[in-house]
Amino acid sequence: MQPNYDFRHEYKHTINLADSMALRQRLSAVASPDPHAGAGSSYLIRSLYFDNQDDKALREKIEGLNHREKFRIRYYNGDDSFIRIEKKMKIDGLCAKVSASVNRAECELLLAGSTEWMLERKDPLLYELYYKMQYQQIAPKTVVDYQREAYVFKAGNVRITLDSQIRSGLCSCDFFNPQLPTVSVSNAIVLEVKYDRFLPQIIADIVQTPNRQSSAFSKYAVCRTI
Repeated sequence: MQPNYDFRHEYKHTINLADSMALRQRLSAVASPDPHAGAGSSYLIRSLYFDNQDDKALREKIEGLNHREKFRIRYYNGDDSFIRIEKKMKIDGLCAKVSASVNRAECELLLAGSTEWMLERKDPLLYELYYKMQYQQIAPKTVVDYQREAYVFKAGNVRITLDSQIRSGLCSCDFFNPQLPTVSVSNAIVLEVKYDRFLPQIIADIVQTPNRQSSAFSKYAVCRTI
């Protein structure tokens, strides 16, 4: 049993504060704030990334392999009433993501090493994570926090995000601790643009920033290599 994947285009730029301010002004004229962001377009993301003892996901990212995947648990604005387990894949430059909703009790069981409940859920993604935890020995590795500002544009199903204030929990997996000590790992702002088959020209023009090039910046990797 395998999840279904819808692959999309994705590219990243690292930009500075001045770039982000100009970009925000341009985006607000044509794109809409992400409706999932609530009252404002900016929200806090906390993720807990998985890896194995050999740091497979980290090494695949650093080496730039064309076929790679990573698992994470994620919630928003400190609200543990909506938690997702996600798998993100990249194959030949295209990206896909699948997710499964879990509750805090299930998540705490997973963090404590109890995983049988994942089979009872009969969810393809949870099945896959269960078996990879058993046979590939992947396990929670580190917490990553950052602030995200998101915009959407209907044509092309475009989503533009600006990620900043990236912080690492170092080796901590204390996922639900609001007082978890974290360390700032980068002053960069990460611009991500995701779209389906085409990127509308108006958005392509807006997201162009002077002297910035596509980047392979990975929040997980930078949080593991400081």
